[in-house]
Amino acid sequence: MVQLSRRQFMKVTGSSLAGSSLALMGFSPTTALAEVRQYKLAATTVTRQTCTYCSVGCGILMYSLGDGAKNAKRSVIHVEGDPDHPVNRGTLCPKGASLLDIVNSPNRLLYPEVREAGSNEWKRISWDEASSRIAKLMKEDRDANFVEKTDDGLTVNRWLTTGMLAASASSNEAGYITHKVARSWGLLAFDNQARV
Repeated sequence: MVQLSRRQFMKVTGSSLAGSSLALMGFSPTTALAEVRQYKLAATTVTRQTCTYCSVGCGILMYSLGDGAKNAKRSVIHVEGDPDHPVNRGTLCPKGASLLDIVNSPNRLLYPEVREAGSNEWKRISWDEASSRIAKLMKEDRDANFVEKTDDGLTVNRWLTTGMLAASASSNEAGYITHKVARSWGLLAFDNQARV
């Protein structure tokens, strides 16, 4: 016969009661210990992007949920530095680290808008309409102000009434092509945010 003190009896019966209650609820320690914990971002889609804040051009990884199925809207849930990017090697400044707030901000402008001359209201237009409007206005200005030759007959082919400021968040290749296009139009006032 086993001799138990009152304290030992309470410990044995208490642990037996707790163990049987957990077993009744479906908890099995062997199953729980064998389970592989899923990484919180395992079901997300990763998109490589360039931070748009400044001229450094750090690489970021944007994680989004939602596969476009019925009633599933894709949304960005996490932003972090890209460890494979040669500029920042996975680090982000405070502004870059806060990109998630900018992406999900209700005040973020998602569509082109135009304010007509003399109006104080902005109206939403389509992307096609915005592109066509920009191209039309640029062509009109270039046709009216293009200088082919100087007064003394020197060929210059320049357009001085319009300028261009390129984005810094582009690759060197995109910057090179942008420069070539701007110069082919005859633009002299051309700069890049990376230098500003």
